[in-house]
Amino acid sequence: MIRWRRKSSCLAMVAFLAVLCMATKARSEIRLGVLAKRGAPQTMIEWGPTGEYLTSKMGEPVTIIPLKFEAIAPMVKEGKIDFILANSAFYVHLEDKYKVKAVATMINSRQGKALDKFGGVIFVKAGSPINTLADLKGRKFMIVDRESLGGALMAWQVLEDHHINPEKDFAAFVEGGKHDNVVLAVLNGAMDAGTVRTDTLERMQAEGKIRLSDFKIINQVKDDFPFVHSTPLYPEWPLAATAHVKPAVAAKLAAALKALPKDAQAAKAANIVGWSSPANYASVRDLLKKLGVNARGE
Repeated sequence: MIRWRRKSSCLAMVAFLAVLCMATKARSEIRLGVLAKRGAPQTMIEWGPTGEYLTSKMGEPVTIIPLKFEAIAPMVKEGKIDFILANSAFYVHLEDKYKVKAVATMINSRQGKALDKFGGVIFVKAGSPINTLADLKGRKFMIVDRESLGGALMAWQVLEDHHINPEKDFAAFVEGGKHDNVVLAVLNGAMDAGTVRTDTLERMQAEGKIRLSDFKIINQVKDDFPFVHSTPLYPEWPLAATAHVKPAVAAKLAAALKALPKDAQAAKAANIVGWSSPANYASVRDLLKKLGVNARGE
């Protein structure tokens, strides 16, 4: 009987140590969710090297998790990711509801310029009879997703400012799911017009998928911003720590991002210059309030 109890005790201890080991292993992985605005494969091409870079700096694996728009809030709520990189509107919602905290803001790159803001671009196919925002009424219009800041909400506000109700004044108001789908739908004639975030058209041209000359920009803003755009500009995407992440871990990851050289493979793959301290996202909060979409992010 004593021998059996000793054996049972040993087995219980082995089982306990195995569970403890698995828990420790699970905690040792840092999961960084990234909004897959152009689909999961493209997300891994752009952000996989950042995961590798952070792994080398953090001393533990940093895994990139591509996420669809609708998956972000549940993943944060359920504690399945440690950090999230998504558009600034998502950040405002997640900060309010789930207490995420921005640790760095992405600095985009175009023609050698460092850009900490982005916008939306409204476009039609070259040769289209549509020339103004008013001409869009009665047409088929595609957005990326109703929670896409650059691919929907920025343009939505501009349209409303010009007395156009997207949900009532278009012949069709459709979500494309990712930015490339919107661009190709307009190019192929399936949609009359669409909107995506700034840099989408230029990057797709650089990848040989389209030519900018295939499109006409509607309500184009003329300024020194190097990407074509039709809307005001807002702060770039933040990378945020979720509520359960220890401050020391968040600080270490933020420091690693800010130390990323602009000529590093991780920066080149993501087409960015690097990272800065968190921006002020009050303008994004104001935009969402005007549109009445404060409840998004559920």
